[in-house]
Parts: sequence; C-alpha cells; structure tokens
Amino acid sequence: MTDSPKRNIAILGSTGSIGTQTLDIIAEYPDRFHPTVLTAGTRVELLAEQARRFRPAMVIIARPELEPKLRTLLSDLPIEVASGADAIEQCVARADVDLVVTAMVGYSGLAPTLTAIRHNKIIALANKETLVVGGALINERLACSDSRIIPVDSEHSAIFQCLEGEDTRLAQKIILTASGGPFRTLSRAQMEQVTLADALRHPNWSMGAKVTIDSASMMNKGFEMIEAHRLFGCPPGQIEVVVHPQSIVHSMVQFKDGSIKAQLGVPDMHLPIRYALGYPERLPSEQKTLCISDYSSLTFEAPDLEKFPLLRMAFEAIEADGTAPCILNAANEIAVAALLREQIRFADMPRLVADTIAAMPSSQEHDYDTLVAVNAEARRMAESLLPRYSTIVSTPIRQ
Repeated sequence: MTDSPKRNIAILGSTGSIGTQTLDIIAEYPDRFHPTVLTAGTRVELLAEQARRFRPAMVIIARPELEPKLRTLLSDLPIEVASGADAIEQCVARADVDLVVTAMVGYSGLAPTLTAIRHNKIIALANKETLVVGGALINERLACSDSRIIPVDSEHSAIFQCLEGEDTRLAQKIILTASGGPFRTLSRAQMEQVTLADALRHPNWSMGAKVTIDSASMMNKGFEMIEAHRLFGCPPGQIEVVVHPQSIVHSMVQFKDGSIKAQLGVPDMHLPIRYALGYPERLPSEQKTLCISDYSSLTFEAPDLEKFPLLRMAFEAIEADGTAPCILNAANEIAVAALLREQIRFADMPRLVADTIAAMPSSQEHDYDTLVAVNAEARRMAESLLPRYSTIVSTPIRQ
C-alpha cells in the first residue's frame, strides 16, 4: 500500500445505509481516512453516537428543531453543531474537507453537490437523484472545476472500473444489471395486489426504505440509466437494462470489437464504497469475497416494461431531457413517501407519476433556479393528485 496522505471526508447522510457502511470502511483504515463532517436527516441519537466514536469537527442535523437535542447529547465534546439545509450545503466548502460522500436520499443532494464542485472537491456520489435532476448542470460545472465524481452506486462503480484504462470512444454499449427486485416473477395481475410490506422485502440487498421501494418498482434502474448517461456520456439508446437475479455481475461495458467487460462481486455496498474512497488505489479488505464456483449459473433477461412502467418513463424522460427528469424524480419522491405512509398502493405509484408528468409541461431549461422551481411545482402537483388513489391496503403476497 502506498503512503497516501490522510483524506478528510464529509459524509452527507451518515446515518443511512451508505453512510453507516462508509464509516465501517473508515474504521478499517483509521490512518487513511477521517470523517471531518457528519450530517443526518432526523436520526439524532445515531448521529450523536457516530460523533462520539469518530470525533468529527462538525455534525449537522437537517431538522433545526432537533439541534438542541443534538447539542445536549454532545455538550461535553468540542464538536461544532449546526442544523438545516444551508449548513449541509456549506459544510462541503470547508478547507478541512478533501472528499465528499453524498449519501443523502433524493433531490436534497443537488445543492451540496454543486457547492462541492464549486470548491473543487472529490465527490463520491451515492445520490443518483442528483444526476437525474441536474445532470446537465453538474456536467457544465464540472467542466469549469478541478472537482471530479467517483460513482458509488454498485452499477456505476462497475462501469467506471470497466472503463479504466480504456479508450472510452471504443465503448459501444453500457449494460446495466438489475436484480428485478421482489416482484420479478409476479404476473401483472399480482402486481396490482402487492403491498408496502412486500415491496420492502428485497431479495439481495440491504438498503434504506426509499431505495428499496425504487428497486421494487425498477425506478432505481431508470434513475441509474439517466445517471449512466450523465456520468459516461453514453446516449440512452446505447444503455441496455438486463435483469440479473443473482446480483453478482454489477454491470458491463460492450466495446466496438464485440468484447464485453464485466465487474463481479458479492452484493455488498462496502465494495464500491471502498473503491471510491481509495481510488485510484484498491484497498485490501478482510470482508467476504466472491467464490465464483458457488454459482452454477448466472442468468440475464429483459425487463418487462409493462409490468414496470416507471422504468419506461425514465427512458422517455431522458429522451425529452431538460426539466423532464426533474419532474419524474419529484413525482416519484412524492409517490414513494405516500406509499411509505400507506396513503396509496404500490400499483398506484406509476399512475401518480404519469399523471404528474402529464400535468407538468417540461422545458429545455436546466439552470439551478429553474430546477428548484420545477421540483417544487412538480411536488405540489403530485401532492394535489394523491386523493385520486385508493388507500386500501391489500394482504401481503407471500413470496
């Protein structure tokens, strides 16, 4: 291992799935990494526990009304405490931050990512919605900055690794793999009856509730297609989604000579997070590695776009481009939140998203103020449409 300087890291969303696994890796390499800033949404007790263990310079809770509790929990430590979206956005500009892990969920990751780019930070990006909503704007800002993005999503990390050392002009197609989620084998009629409990039972991955729901609807794969388009400059028509239930091949790149490179590994987010933190070095690990002989077959199939209409809508949104992906994301966030509150059924989510898109004209503008306004209006529109849908909760399907 090379003698690399210690990297100071800001983890935006340290109490979520990606954030806690990032801290696992930092604990593996205390001489290599230090978490300078930790932020969280509402989990104030866990944030305080993390602060006591890792001793960051600063902690931020998104909800201002929770700041007094956080201050009390950390009153005996010399740790700066703050709250609110503005504090989260500005913490990435600190001189003692080298790398920013954007592990926040949803639209909220856009503003701090833009600030990190403005201040030339390395960004380990785990927030796919940032590139869905503002990918064109982010790429424009990156072109004028020394900042760079290292993808953390397992699929985009795989593509990134497959392209290392290659002439990207010779890449012909990106092949994004999808587990298919818990509903891969259900009929369209059965899809009408699935519940929140069904949707939260992912067969392979342990993730937060929002990402798990997006996986069950395959919206996450639509977002990942848009993210791959933004990250790697690949036209949407040259990005193929294939369902791979084993979740061992994390994605592939096909080159013009017909060869395909793939990155394989166990379905564990520690691997792509470790790669992003250590890049360009590969850090050794004692965690479980893939034994290929354990898998007698690896299968691939085309997704059913009628059964998973949100994936189809993502391809339509990126073809329209401009503010269309922003509208798609805002409507989906409202739909997922409503499902988690059991206000609507799983089957109502694509209907709500489609109705919101139909009610919201898109434009080709993509400056920051436009995206903020469109996001707010799309959310308002989706909220106003919620009463159209049933609140009846069906009996869970036993898989």
